[in-house]
Amino acid sequence: MLKVAVLGVGGYGGSEILRILHGHKDVSITHFGANTQAGVNLKQSLGQFRDIYDNVMEKSDLSQIAKDNDCIIAATPHEFLARTLTKEIINDCVVIDLSADFRLKNPKKYEEYYHFTHPSPDLLQISAYGLCELNKESIKNSNLIANPGCYPTCSTFSVLPLLMAGVIDNSSIIIDAKSGVSGAGRNTKLDSSFCEVHENIKAYGLLNHRHIAEIEQNLCSFSNNINEINITFTPHLIPMNRGILITAYANLSSKYSYITQADIDSIYEEFCADKYFIRYLRDSAPETRWVRGSNFVDISARLDARNKRVIMMGAIDNLVKGASGAAIQNLNIRFGFREQQSLDEIAIFP
Repeated sequence: MLKVAVLGVGGYGGSEILRILHGHKDVSITHFGANTQAGVNLKQSLGQFRDIYDNVMEKSDLSQIAKDNDCIIAATPHEFLARTLTKEIINDCVVIDLSADFRLKNPKKYEEYYHFTHPSPDLLQISAYGLCELNKESIKNSNLIANPGCYPTCSTFSVLPLLMAGVIDNSSIIIDAKSGVSGAGRNTKLDSSFCEVHENIKAYGLLNHRHIAEIEQNLCSFSNNINEINITFTPHLIPMNRGILITAYANLSSKYSYITQADIDSIYEEFCADKYFIRYLRDSAPETRWVRGSNFVDISARLDARNKRVIMMGAIDNLVKGASGAAIQNLNIRFGFREQQSLDEIAIFP
């Protein structure tokens, strides 16, 4: 059995890791790490685990945990691992990090978007970006895996197929994004309290949302032939617990001004052909309800021939494919398990 330590189990991301790993036949969870809830029995904080996990959450000594386990999955706040992780730790075990601490290759981007100077820029260069469907070989061979962000995951899969094919003008990409409140984490922030979000929708992070850097990095690195992209990205907070819906727009490139809807469908279907968790919807638009609680990504695209534009759409569960499900998928790839193990659950409906 693979010995796994989970850090941050008291939060939404950490608790989802426990939920998903409960069905994993090759994993044993040996450490339930928490900070503010250290000393509290898990079932007192998270009632869904009664009679399933009878464990006390505890503070984490990373160096010792790394020696005692095969893998650490960290659902910890931004900056925590950046300031505590060492090469010695990742030599002892595999670390899968759900925070943004090792996603960006350019350390200056952390100053611009996360407002801290990265203390371990050397680790940025050896981390594998854990977008499973597009970076599998790097994931297989790395002991430090940076789990992708939720908005970047959905945005990348929605836009990348047409960008790779050269169909869209890369200077014209606009992404409108909507997310449920769980994306803000399990905390007592006023902005995510019931009366602030109920019956309300609002834009936030205008012009400088931290995921802009990650989306732009993805679109450049996975398209292979584009050195720089500047997107317009506007996220919105919507009054539901889970889910992300992306609607993106771009102008057709001059070379493809007479492309057809059938051509666009073919490009996406070829992109999705070997990617189990990505589903292209030829005849309908993605909806968050059809991916809720699952690791699937639903994407679609429609040609706006009148305006010579394309509308690109995507939906994910922000806590599963946008966070914890992707982490387990990374674990499966890294340790040679079946990639879908404990992840091929059908979405919860209604």
